[in-house]
Amino acid sequence: MWREHELEITIFVVLFLAVSAVGFVAARWRRPDTLAHLDEWGLGGRSFGGWVTWFLVGGDLYTAYTFVAVPALLFASGAAGFFAVPYTVIIYPLVFLVLVRMWSVSHRHGFVTPADFVRARFQSPTLALLIAITGIVATMPYIALQLVGIESVLKTMGLTGSGALARHLPIIIAFAILAAYTYSSGLRAPALIAFVKDILIYVVILVAVFYLPAKLGGWGAIFDAADAKFAKTPSTADGILLNANNQVQYFTLALGSALALFLYPHSLTGVLASKNRDVIKRNMSALPAYSLLLGLIALLGYAAIAAGVTPLKNANGSNDNNTVVPLLFDKLFPDWFAGVAYAAIGIGALVPAAIMSIAAANLFTRNIYREYLKRDATPAQEAQASKLMSLLVKFGALVFVVFVDPQFSIDLQLIGGVIILQTLPAVALGLFTRWLHRSALIAGWVAGMGLGLWMLYQIPNAATKRAHFGGSAFALSEWGLDTKKTIYVGFVAVVVNLAVAAILTLILRAAAVSDGGDDTTPDDYFADEGDPRLSDAPASPAPAPAAPDPIT
Repeated sequence: MWREHELEITIFVVLFLAVSAVGFVAARWRRPDTLAHLDEWGLGGRSFGGWVTWFLVGGDLYTAYTFVAVPALLFASGAAGFFAVPYTVIIYPLVFLVLVRMWSVSHRHGFVTPADFVRARFQSPTLALLIAITGIVATMPYIALQLVGIESVLKTMGLTGSGALARHLPIIIAFAILAAYTYSSGLRAPALIAFVKDILIYVVILVAVFYLPAKLGGWGAIFDAADAKFAKTPSTADGILLNANNQVQYFTLALGSALALFLYPHSLTGVLASKNRDVIKRNMSALPAYSLLLGLIALLGYAAIAAGVTPLKNANGSNDNNTVVPLLFDKLFPDWFAGVAYAAIGIGALVPAAIMSIAAANLFTRNIYREYLKRDATPAQEAQASKLMSLLVKFGALVFVVFVDPQFSIDLQLIGGVIILQTLPAVALGLFTRWLHRSALIAGWVAGMGLGLWMLYQIPNAATKRAHFGGSAFALSEWGLDTKKTIYVGFVAVVVNLAVAAILTLILRAAAVSDGGDDTTPDDYFADEGDPRLSDAPASPAPAPAAPDPIT
């Protein structure tokens, strides 16, 4: 089959290798005296300006999830897949002040991860450990989603075999290349590659939104074809318009996803690499432009319906909806342009996968390795531990792809969102208030995480016939309600988390239970750089290390 795609494969391989070469060269870009320091390897020297940050954060957030998963969901379910557009619109006003404050606090005190902040803010190594583990676990399926995006392209070009090893061999090779240049260059590699990635994606999408309607009879014909398809299905939750059965799922999913987006360690890593607060402000104001691009990409799912695209099959015989966009390009575009589009998808997966593995590795190094395994670790030892952990994280994501087969690849990201949302009270709210008791935050995390995982376990996968972990849409009928409506698991879990944390805080504070850190932390220690309490004086010294956490 691959011989039918020789030109596409050639263009894909050439661009893929060229970008990988850029990843290795990035080690010499803005080269510091040494990369053996987390500030340099993991945060690019905290020196990225406006343009670099724009492409880095954009490349970090708009991934294979954008190019493969969202159109696949529209292809299969219709309007419900558009949840990704409003959530990327509402997120930037929500996080504008939060991220500016997080950058300021982290810059003043040398924090590399959100768990560093939580450790100092609440003087609780246990809570910081939970935040670190949560970030690592939530990032794994997100990296796996990027690998799924690459694999969908390889499958379309006929580069996957029938056996288990042959089926995944190309993705293993791509993983090895990614691992090598990330290990060598750190955050500088995806920062430099992001320029190429975004330019390719913009070119492909701008061509697609004009070329495809011309080939398919216009957008009216495309929407009519999608409407006709969904009218024939037995499902009550699909269609080109929302209905009573999917509206609750839609708005809870959009809001929950918005709250989760910048809680991911990789999102914060891109922000903390910025050289000043103004860079973040400008980018948070301008990044909604990517949402326009996302909306156009999402419509490719409907275009695939109008073009009569039939998804390729998974090993178990189910439809692999992740292949609909690559198949659409293969069917309607010239071979050379299809090759460019495939390269855009592949490179669009490399950039975020690299940043995600770096962010997860930094969490392990700062909040597990240094906290529990080697307290006297030197900066060079920290950097080396982070490099090795980044390899292990990628390997874990690869195993996830090989052994987990969700109905839609987007479920990988949505399940990760359920997990990372449980850090919201400590990380996001902790920036502005220390009212929540650290023990209550831990209890809230346990309650939210436990409920979220239980709800995910109850969701079947209709395509693969598996009984559990089939998505993130929880049927309200499971709670005894006579309805076909569903709700996003992450939204319910984080509400329970917040409720438990708030109620237990009231109880503990009424009982005058000590929270630690109140009397030792200077008043301005966690102030934003724009806070009037601060002058040009040096940052307040870090509080003394807390006594061992009684919970541990």
